[in-house]
Amino acid sequence: MSAAAAVRAGIAAWCLALGVPPAASAGAGPGPLQASRPQIERLIRASGAEVAVAARTLDGKDQLLIQPDTAFHAASTMKIPVMIELFAQAREGRLRLDDPLPVRNEFASIVDGSPYQLDPADDSDPEVYRSVGGTLTLRQLCEAMITVSSNLAANLLIEKLGVENIRRRVHRLGADGMQVLRGVEDGKAFRAGLVNTTTARGLMVLLEKIARGRAVGAEQSREMVAILERQKFNEAIPAGLPTGMPVAHKTGTITKVHHDAGIVYAARPYVLVVLVRGLEKEKDSAALIAGITRVVNEALETSP
Repeated sequence: MSAAAAVRAGIAAWCLALGVPPAASAGAGPGPLQASRPQIERLIRASGAEVAVAARTLDGKDQLLIQPDTAFHAASTMKIPVMIELFAQAREGRLRLDDPLPVRNEFASIVDGSPYQLDPADDSDPEVYRSVGGTLTLRQLCEAMITVSSNLAANLLIEKLGVENIRRRVHRLGADGMQVLRGVEDGKAFRAGLVNTTTARGLMVLLEKIARGRAVGAEQSREMVAILERQKFNEAIPAGLPTGMPVAHKTGTITKVHHDAGIVYAARPYVLVVLVRGLEKEKDSAALIAGITRVVNEALETSP
């Protein structure tokens, strides 16, 4: 076991054994996260973007919430609850992660059932498209969905798992701020205003459940953390952390929307979610998220 993995295992065991306090009881007095609020708000004002931030230490004693319940287009952060549902169904014996799934590029719109296809040029990963007509395992599709944010993999898994099952799971986990209505690139649904949305609080709750081994079971949560740690897009939260600090995270980007949400395994571990809307250039939103991350991490590192 690596040193980082040992740290994660110890944190998960500690949380399960002690029963970390729920969100409502976190942080009775002002802590370092609250103290960092003015500096973060200055960064947000200077950017001109609309930003939501939710951060909480895994010991449950300190948190920072800025627009935590404002809804944003979820972009690819909605792939986190898809992953959770996959591991939950595997634990329940309804499927196996190594089951093969036929790969095809045709899906039904939630508006009227009419077929639509995904455009490989609009996807962040071309690899899954090369398997159209063949099969990939559910595990392989999950890896592609999270680490390189494959839209085709996500749609195949959503269709397999059932969107209603995903929504019920999110509700049971207490993360109703995350609303998964459909797969990706359903043009008719988009034009009808039917989009996946999330709040910073909703994403924070889901990641806390994973970090504490309670999203599914302890073993499944460890596997999900390992997948999130293999994320290939690291220009936002990881860029604001010291080199080599372990972080398990998922990004989401569409036009003028850029999010990152992760579990940061610092000396005092925490969950951080930053949702950004309104910046034209992705490099600017990435720099903003990295800047907020740097402030949060330094506040916790320098606190007694």
